[in-house]
Amino acid sequence: MSNGKENDNNQNQHCKLYNFGETVSIVFWTDTWKPESFFDKIEKNRQNGMHTLCLLDIKVKEQSLENLMKGRKIYEPPRYMSVNQAAEQLLAIIQNRRLQGENPEITENTICVGLARVGALDEKIASGTLQQMSTVELGAPLHSLIVTGTMHPLELEMLKLFSVDSSSFETNACQRTT
Repeated sequence: MSNGKENDNNQNQHCKLYNFGETVSIVFWTDTWKPESFFDKIEKNRQNGMHTLCLLDIKVKEQSLENLMKGRKIYEPPRYMSVNQAAEQLLAIIQNRRLQGENPEITENTICVGLARVGALDEKIASGTLQQMSTVELGAPLHSLIVTGTMHPLELEMLKLFSVDSSSFETNACQRTT
């Protein structure tokens, strides 16, 4: 789904479109490559009170290193990052930053919105803490994640309708309201 289509459909989550900062992409990590640069952009958006739309990695028609080197046109099965995987990577970055003595702006309790198949008849929306997003089930791809910034009370009210746990949502959401 194109970036423009995602932005058009963000209104489904009732997050004010003008309150979105820079969009980021979260890529699949490998054993030897675990980039964190997108996390700094999410933190900057949050410090400025803005939400962050996180586009999640898609691996389609990718060759293994071995097949690439041997010139074989054999492709790996398609992979689509889920909200769970993205949340797990964000949680790992938070832990890593704390080990380095930092105090990240984003925590396990930051309110996020998980999106699946936005605009389709079977779209799914779930809101909750980043920790909850690591276990929420949204089904088939394509997924996106929104890390919230400062929320207006109307945004909170609407997101509560999609909360995975309304009691903890209230507690954690009240930390960042206007």
